[in-house]
Amino acid sequence: MNIDRAIFAFAGTMILASLALAHFVSPLWLWLTAFVGLNLLQSSVTGFCPAAIVLRKFRLAPGCAFK
Repeated sequence: MNIDRAIFAFAGTMILASLALAHFVSPLWLWLTAFVGLNLLQSSVTGFCPAAIVLRKFRLAPGCAFK
C-alpha cells in the first residue's frame, strides 16, 4: 500500500463514520464530512496533506500524488 491509497482509505473511512454518527447521534457530525471533503479538495490543488506527512513517518511508499 502506498500513501495515496492510504489517504483515500482514511478519507473514505472518516466520511462513512461521520455519516453514521450524523444519522445515529447528531447531525452536527456532518461538519466532519465537510472538513474531510474540503481537505481532499485543497490537497488536490496544493499537493499538501497533513495525513500524508504522518503516513510518510510510518515508512509507507510514496505514491504519485504525495511525494
